[in-house]
Amino acid sequence: MYKSLQQAIADAERDGITLALLALEAEARDQGRTVEDIRAALGRALVVMREAVARGLQGDLRSSSGLVGGDAAKLVHGPAGPLADTPFRDVLARALAVQEVNAAMGVIVAAPTAGGAGVLPAVLTGLADARGISEDRVVDALAVAGLIGAVVAERASLSGAEGGCQAETGAAAAMAAGAATEMLGGTPSQVGHAAALAQQGTLGLVCDPLGGLVELPCVFRNATGAAIALAAIEMALAGITFAIPADEVIDTMGEIGRSMDVRYRETAGGGLAATPTGRRLAKERLVQIKRAE
Repeated sequence: MYKSLQQAIADAERDGITLALLALEAEARDQGRTVEDIRAALGRALVVMREAVARGLQGDLRSSSGLVGGDAAKLVHGPAGPLADTPFRDVLARALAVQEVNAAMGVIVAAPTAGGAGVLPAVLTGLADARGISEDRVVDALAVAGLIGAVVAERASLSGAEGGCQAETGAAAAMAAGAATEMLGGTPSQVGHAAALAQQGTLGLVCDPLGGLVELPCVFRNATGAAIALAAIEMALAGITFAIPADEVIDTMGEIGRSMDVRYRETAGGGLAATPTGRRLAKERLVQIKRAE
């Protein structure tokens, strides 16, 4: 698989093919499988993603701590806000839905991780359903997302414990932005700009889960990550470019992650987890667990 998104873009433009086809062929070579096998695996992942979205939108799931659940349904059935009946609000609801399933120990696709798993399915399925895009094209978009995620993993990190939430939700936003940009007809170059625009918008984002749970603020950061991805998609498709190449933005994320204080890397020692309310909620969770035992 590629270690440089800029090289992948250059190769796709040279050969006159999409980044999806480039990614599928590269993955097939690396794994010794056929492109059809890789697409079938991605198709199965898409089914799980859609099932997670649907399950979370039902609104009856609650996490073991009681901190998370029911908010995705509020965006669907709650009072109308300024974004009511728009794909934007629908995407936000889907991002929350997947993360509520995760918090309730349901089945999701960790793309790229469990903590950032709501962004990609929300953006891809939300936009595909709004535009009537075929499942085949969504599968192709997942291939592009995989390419971007592989580059992030190689050049920086996909771990909140290693790089903060910029490495999880931030990477998910970059993956979703680039993948959806191609799904909506963008060029390989526009995919790169979309990924860079999304990733730069999350640089420095800390990982500070209350009580060490992937619940708060993780669930809501997925909705924020989806919103950032949508902004990046809109800008890239409009022809807006980002001056710093995607590879360099990813490298910067890795450098920031390595220099980040350990309190802000999934230890629950800083950020929102260290606020008075955060500490109180964490203690209440421990009491609930002991009672359940």
